[in-house]
Amino acid sequence: MGRISGSPTVQTLALMLVVSLLYWSAQAVFAVFPLVNPAAVFALGPTFTATPWTLVTSVYAHADPYHLLGNAVTLLFVGLLLERSTTNTRFHLFVLVTGILAGLAQVFGGSLLGQSGFVLGTSGAIFALIGYVVTANPVSEVAFSRLRLTRGVQFLIFAVLAVAVTVLTGAPGVALVAHFAGLLLGLVAGRLHVLEPSTPRGERSSAERSRI
Repeated sequence: MGRISGSPTVQTLALMLVVSLLYWSAQAVFAVFPLVNPAAVFALGPTFTATPWTLVTSVYAHADPYHLLGNAVTLLFVGLLLERSTTNTRFHLFVLVTGILAGLAQVFGGSLLGQSGFVLGTSGAIFALIGYVVTANPVSEVAFSRLRLTRGVQFLIFAVLAVAVTVLTGAPGVALVAHFAGLLLGLVAGRLHVLEPSTPRGERSSAERSRI
């Protein structure tokens, strides 16, 4: 039981559930007493400077149970895979920071695609976790080492890949810009191994065998 509760993936799922329940409860109250729109309190929008806490709440709140369930299932698979090679603190910071950055990208870039200026959900951070797994695994490490591509070329490849995945997974109402930004952040972060606990360079080769 202690091992399960100590999992950063399980902890993130719990945060998603609690914050989403608060959001849905606020929606129910608003339906009866239309005073303050819950979206303004939980969702990240263009006026986030007036409600800075939405940078955090928007990462964990979800529009409805189906939205939460879809993200929870994906997080469960990728999170449990990735958490073995990092620390709880690094995992939570990665989810929060990439979630915020993906949300901001959606707020400011979504209008170009005719999407809403408000965003809710953990999908941006989840796409970042997926991107991290793609580029931080030993197979990718060997491939990039042999190709010897410059950082600029690697970034271009990641951007093209992020666009392709975003288009293929796109659907009405989906935060496409957040997904693109999250995946791109994860791909870059994976190449930099930002989730790895500090390891002396001389020990990295042996650590590669057990990573992800």
